[in-house]
Amino acid sequence: MTRHATGMRGPATLAALALLALTAAPVAAAAGAPGYRTASGSKPVKGAESAAQAPRLDRGQHVDTFQRGQTKYYAVALDDISNAYFSVVAAPRPGTKVEDYTDRLTVKVEDSGGTTCGPDGTAQFHSGGTAYPVADYAARLIGPDVSNCQHAGPYYVVVSREGPLTSGPEPWAVEIGHLTEPALKGTAPSPSAPGGWSSATPAPPTDATTHQVLGGTGFNDAAAVGRGVWRDHLAPGETRFYRVPVDWGQRLNLSAELPNSTGSTTAFVPSALGLTVYNPARGAVSQDGFVPFDGKPAAARAFTAPVAYGNRATPQRAVAGMRFAGWYYVAVTLSARTAVAFPQGAALTLRVDLRGTPQAGPDYASPAGDLGTPPGDDGTGRPAQGAGGPRTAVAYAGIGVGVLLLAGLGAWTVLARRAAARGAVPAVPPGPELPTDQQTTRASPRRSAPPGEG
Repeated sequence: MTRHATGMRGPATLAALALLALTAAPVAAAAGAPGYRTASGSKPVKGAESAAQAPRLDRGQHVDTFQRGQTKYYAVALDDISNAYFSVVAAPRPGTKVEDYTDRLTVKVEDSGGTTCGPDGTAQFHSGGTAYPVADYAARLIGPDVSNCQHAGPYYVVVSREGPLTSGPEPWAVEIGHLTEPALKGTAPSPSAPGGWSSATPAPPTDATTHQVLGGTGFNDAAAVGRGVWRDHLAPGETRFYRVPVDWGQRLNLSAELPNSTGSTTAFVPSALGLTVYNPARGAVSQDGFVPFDGKPAAARAFTAPVAYGNRATPQRAVAGMRFAGWYYVAVTLSARTAVAFPQGAALTLRVDLRGTPQAGPDYASPAGDLGTPPGDDGTGRPAQGAGGPRTAVAYAGIGVGVLLLAGLGAWTVLARRAAARGAVPAVPPGPELPTDQQTTRASPRRSAPPGEG
């Protein structure tokens, strides 16, 4: 009887185990994805619950951790001539449970009297439960059409993590940036007239020649790409970052594509592939959510407005974000739930097109700011402005008691093993920190082609 009962129970047990494996696969797959890597120059900082104890936030990148429901203050000293941008990057550990829209990070700037300067920023998820880096910024702007916060003096950056009890309780690593844009010598350019440029999305590039690239884990190690067709490989739950030089008057036309599933098992994934575009200040320009996957090829696309200084005066966020020339960031995320269709990861095709003729930019009073300067097009793959040299990873073990910046070699080893598993040549480990004008990106085992090649 015992043997008979066991025999009857076997198929049901196996079926239950199979179902459990399918259910747990997305979490396991995401947990194995590499986490966000901060710039080596990032400074650990611990925000305060009260403005009275707020730590100083100098120009550059800083790293803190946030529990759900926490609000922290940081102090900054601003002049009365330049614009200041404060970015936040929420980087929950891959595999962390997140809720769309309600799990989010908000940031705002206040003067010492509590007046909000605006615009505020909100970084939130659109992935159907997959954790990935999300970012946005708040700003203190100077100009004749701005009424608040025009004086020099003390200000506060206020960052809050919001989320329901149904989301994961783990702390998030948060990278906080402080960037400046110089003042203008003359009158600010007017915004583009409505209908002044086409919104019809053109076809993406179909070049026969393709380029191999290994995207970065975030803004700091994003791989430089230019016009053309690029190939990469994403694991379920993984996000890859790329950066594209965009000049005044130019616009981005992008397409991120998944192939069909070749396995015998597939499942409909409503939020499978995400494509997000960020401007040089790490503000989200295009984040229309994720496209579904049903076993057939799928594509997520974005077509931005042309870069113009006057765009910042428009109420449309997608247009207002295209306010600087510089490195624009493209983040591509593969949902952890695609592990059923792509257990070994998926081939990614990224089509990059730059439309428009470069134009003269605004007349800045000083070249000393972090924003507004077109990037060089020498194809050396230098890190984005302010990114620092070699990379360090955020350590999630023990993150509740602070932020530990790991040596770059350990993170490189993980990337090298992943590359070796795909038959790729691993990137060299980070070396000593280089001066700003000599920094090079080591995000790709094969050097990316110069922007514009293809």
